[in-house]
Amino acid sequence: MMSKLTAWFDHITSSQNLALGGAALLVGLGTGVGVWIFKALYSLLSQYAFGLARGLWVILVPLVGGIVVGLVAYYWIGNEKLGGTAGIMQAVALAGGRLRYQKAPVKTAAAILSIGSGASVGPEDPSVQIGANLGSMFGQLFHMTDDRIRTLTAAGAGSAIAAAFNAPIAGVFFAVEIVLGEMGSNALGMILVASVTSSVFTQAVSGNSPAFQIPTYSFTSAWELPLYLGLGLLAGPAAALYVQTSYKIQDLFSHWKVFPPVKTAAAGLILGLVGIALPQVLGVGYGSISDVLNKADFGFWLLVALLVAKVVLTSVSIGSGFVGGVFAPSLFIGAMLGGAYGILASHLFPSLGISPSAFALVGMAAVLAGSVHAPLTAVILLFEMTNDYRIILPLMFAVAVSLLLSQRIQRDSIYAMGLARQGIRLDRGRDVEVMSAITVGEAMRPQTEALPESMSLSDAAETLARTKHHGLPVVDAKGELTGILTVKDIERANGETVREACTHQVEVAYPEETLSIALRRMSRRDVGRLPVVARDNPRRLLGLLRREDIIHAYDIALTRRTAQRHKEYAVRLDALTPDRVNVSDLTVEDGALVVGKRMSEIPFPRDCLVASVRRGGQVFIPRGDTEIHAGDVLVIVAEGAARDEVVRLCQQTDDDGQ
Repeated sequence: MMSKLTAWFDHITSSQNLALGGAALLVGLGTGVGVWIFKALYSLLSQYAFGLARGLWVILVPLVGGIVVGLVAYYWIGNEKLGGTAGIMQAVALAGGRLRYQKAPVKTAAAILSIGSGASVGPEDPSVQIGANLGSMFGQLFHMTDDRIRTLTAAGAGSAIAAAFNAPIAGVFFAVEIVLGEMGSNALGMILVASVTSSVFTQAVSGNSPAFQIPTYSFTSAWELPLYLGLGLLAGPAAALYVQTSYKIQDLFSHWKVFPPVKTAAAGLILGLVGIALPQVLGVGYGSISDVLNKADFGFWLLVALLVAKVVLTSVSIGSGFVGGVFAPSLFIGAMLGGAYGILASHLFPSLGISPSAFALVGMAAVLAGSVHAPLTAVILLFEMTNDYRIILPLMFAVAVSLLLSQRIQRDSIYAMGLARQGIRLDRGRDVEVMSAITVGEAMRPQTEALPESMSLSDAAETLARTKHHGLPVVDAKGELTGILTVKDIERANGETVREACTHQVEVAYPEETLSIALRRMSRRDVGRLPVVARDNPRRLLGLLRREDIIHAYDIALTRRTAQRHKEYAVRLDALTPDRVNVSDLTVEDGALVVGKRMSEIPFPRDCLVASVRRGGQVFIPRGDTEIHAGDVLVIVAEGAARDEVVRLCQQTDDDGQ
């Protein structure tokens, strides 16, 4: 009997896996078709629009495009908190992969209009939207589990990258590194099926050539490696600057309180004016990338100008409301940076026979990795594009340097930054553990007393008693860290000075690392405090991290976790509600009409529901007798104009009660 049950269970399981594999195949095929049509339409629109416009009339193309895109976004897409790949990451991590796929056709149309009219955005993020929404739609229509919907959503995203670049392996790594954030055997199999299917279709209709036609490159001398190190050192800051500029300009546009289509029209005018002098920055820019890679005659200063213009115009385009991605612009920026660097290197070291185009190729991967924090995707993508192993060594070298440096300058990738600004931080596709949400620099005591090496033990004991510390750092005459002195060290001391009694082998912490790492280090050595030092100079004392500081920081981290859970609940609730229903969180202001009243006494509109309340470190579902306090954060589910009425109730009233 047991063997029959086991066989039946295996049959059901294999049938479910077979069904999921079939769904992944359909998602891959549908994504390949969708991306092919999408690319054909925006290319056709771009050729037609810029074919008609000549001379100064070029200004009108992005200007008119901005007006149309702004109107489409305002009336048919609405205000989205997170779009593009960041929105997909959020849905996969917090909402079981559920996306509002009903809006995908309108978003795709807006992306076609944006790219076709010359907006400085990329087609990859809209392509990823096509695939991810298709995968999510399959999962939701067939009532699959959250894990299966997540898998199909990631498979759709990966197959979109595979179709866009004719690079199936890079598509798989994109889905795993960026969208899922983790690798499971079942999910990996489905992503492989979708990516391969998408690539097979793309090759059938467009040929098997990669996205860029690139001549054969070779790594001729080990003396070139230091030069690629220099390229990585430039690519990291360039990527961080790209991320920071994008969000700073986005903030500028968000603070500009005008009719939204006016913003896209203004951005279109800026694009048109710059496009007269630098037409290469308009649109996707793949043609210019191909020219640089194929050794076209671009001067050093032209490449620098194109780099700067692309950073600014991409930020302006996306910040104003044009629909598109940041993936292709990062490749453009990397190509221009690498090309300019290669020209400079070839003039400085003519005997090495340097090809600036090779540096342009490596620069593409380095800036891409620094921008999206996905080194494997960047390396594999460029490898598939060249089909040449000889360039892989300097490629990996520059990518690693760029990634490490960009993370030091800018903690979040261009996708994670959008999530972080919404109060969401993910680690390997999941929410971050409590003690990983706060850094040593936030918890430490920066102004800490230190003991000079020459101080007597009796004076040191008095200092410890006065400051109520059980241990303090020890510094030399230059103020540099040489050890740590504890009460136990004084009790078992044989000498008379701090230098003779202190512990010189000191475990330290760094301000940028998380408290979870520092806590494990303290537990391993069974110490109650860690001197905090600079990463670039381990003897430069910055502060002291004590157990008491960690306990205090733990309270802060718990408050952040509560806010994170509150945000996750709102995101998941939003994914499960119809399009016409709005889910948002509102903070109750001091003096608002609802303050001090029970839920049953508040005249909430009929088409409204208060789903949860966050108060301090607690999140709870309100009941009729729940009293609302100032500072409470309410998750509101409202339809139509009901949300505006709830906002009015939660805002501070004037003196006359109006």
